[in-house]
Amino acid sequence: MHYLIPLTIDGLRNTYCFTFLTEAGKWYFQHFESITVRLDKTGPPPVSTFPDIPEGQKAWMRDEILAHEQVRLFNMLAKEKGREFAFDWFKDGFGYFMEARTWVPFVPVSRAFILYLCWEQANLRGNRVTLEKVDDREATITLEPNYLRFYSQTDVRDQIPAEDYRRLFETIWQDRAEKAGWKLQITYKGDTCVFHLTREM
Repeated sequence: MHYLIPLTIDGLRNTYCFTFLTEAGKWYFQHFESITVRLDKTGPPPVSTFPDIPEGQKAWMRDEILAHEQVRLFNMLAKEKGREFAFDWFKDGFGYFMEARTWVPFVPVSRAFILYLCWEQANLRGNRVTLEKVDDREATITLEPNYLRFYSQTDVRDQIPAEDYRRLFETIWQDRAEKAGWKLQITYKGDTCVFHLTREM
């Protein structure tokens, strides 16, 4: 049985789907979810349009799928090749920097990396991003990535230790910054992080 119930949690109003199982006359709580794709409202075939959900929920879904894929691959590689090999596998800095310098023309490549990072996280990933400061030698970015919230809010915490999950996040971003010529220091306050980037001239 599924029940849709509007609730306000942490000041945000959302509709939650509560799922219960019945067995031998007893009810059991199975799950509750804040994302509900109402495909029960899809018209009869042939049909080319499907009910949509808000962009923020789609961004969350994309990143949750990605996080689960990364954790599953990390665990397999760590088991087969060792943890250090598994962390190194996720270093994608050369490709990320290539995206930045080719997709963000008209600015120096070091600044293109900073601006692309902000754009990609805000518009492709749906994260809250604030570019606090940027010049040729230093940049500060406040980032609220869904990725960090997944650990406490999804079942990913049952699949990987918290320190490995955070190290995976840091491995990816440290490599991206390094390949773009920046040194990155990350500080955390809950699920918000501050990227402080510096570079030699």
